[in-house]
Amino acid sequence: MSDYVKRQTEERARAWEQAKALLDSAAAENRDLTAEESESYAKINADLDARAQVITKMLADEARENEIRSAIAGRPEARPDEALPEGDLNKALRSFLSGESREYSMPLEVRALGKSTAGAGGATVDTSFSGRLWEHLIETAQLAGIATHWNTSKGENLEVPVTTSHGTGALTAEAAAISASDPAFAKRTLGAYKYATLVQVPRELLDDTAVDLEGYIARQAGRGVGNAFGAHLVTGTGTSQPAGIMTTASAGVTGGTAVAGAFTADNLIDLYFSVIAPYRNSGSAGWLMKDATMANVRKLKDTTNQYLWQPSLVLGAPDMLLGKPVYTDPNVAAVGLSAKSVLFGDLSAYIVRTAGGVRFESSTEYAFNTDLVTFRAVVRGDGILADQTGSVKCFAGGAT
Repeated sequence: MSDYVKRQTEERARAWEQAKALLDSAAAENRDLTAEESESYAKINADLDARAQVITKMLADEARENEIRSAIAGRPEARPDEALPEGDLNKALRSFLSGESREYSMPLEVRALGKSTAGAGGATVDTSFSGRLWEHLIETAQLAGIATHWNTSKGENLEVPVTTSHGTGALTAEAAAISASDPAFAKRTLGAYKYATLVQVPRELLDDTAVDLEGYIARQAGRGVGNAFGAHLVTGTGTSQPAGIMTTASAGVTGGTAVAGAFTADNLIDLYFSVIAPYRNSGSAGWLMKDATMANVRKLKDTTNQYLWQPSLVLGAPDMLLGKPVYTDPNVAAVGLSAKSVLFGDLSAYIVRTAGGVRFESSTEYAFNTDLVTFRAVVRGDGILADQTGSVKCFAGGAT
């Protein structure tokens, strides 16, 4: 672990102490933050988020470098007259990028990617182009890295039973008939909706590049596809697109009126306990919200005057809210009237299905008149909340 990453973690902890000092000072005087204090608080919040992003990126970069070193150390030294193995992914990719081959198909190596721990995040990312492309997709479609992930070789429809209620037991007298109480199911078809993006690169860059071209294309293609797929995984309607987790989550808590959809500490505590213990105490239970919502969350205290939100002091681990990890996704609604701005529950109850790997193709004819090489990335997938009995619930702002 680099000293730089450790310093960033320490600076983040110090920034949080500064934010608490501002909030505590205003609370002790029973007043709101002044304009100057509000500006300082906003800057501190931005600093907290920026340092978290730097830490995450640095950990992922260090993990990739370590894997590359390990791979090089374990590879027999090649003689000058020996070529790399034909199956080498990086060689195939470079041949594709230079125009020697027209197509580069990649099997998608599915891993339990996430930012919750170093072991589930950067340390598991494959060093191949396929892994980098998928990693950048996950950075945008955050939910895809947290939910349960199914990958199938083809895109045929999958019939998935969705639990809508559980059976119950009842006190029964001796020799009396036992009442039937069956769980209720609905059937949902998981399809394979297509998400695609085009990336165009000047021929001069391909011919003369001294930069990380593979990384550039992976970022552009992964984020392009991830932006489209990720939005529907969160808020999709379920009609001709995935059924988003916010769309199908159960109602948990509704905020008060005349507060523009804002939530209180009591609202979030009530939301936490509205999810029953088996889901609430699950190892995959967590919060999902927008980055901008975090500024409001960090101000909240419980009845013992303790802040609900706690920054992570462990490298690679997420921040915590009421003892559960907080994940952010840009596609979750902002705080507002009737807006579903916060979700809590067992996030593994949401299933993300992808069909096969990422299809990646190129064309020199598409933009022939501008001498651009066009790359196309395509991924097919769907999503559904498989357990709709209250495994995840959401906070919705008041209607007025």
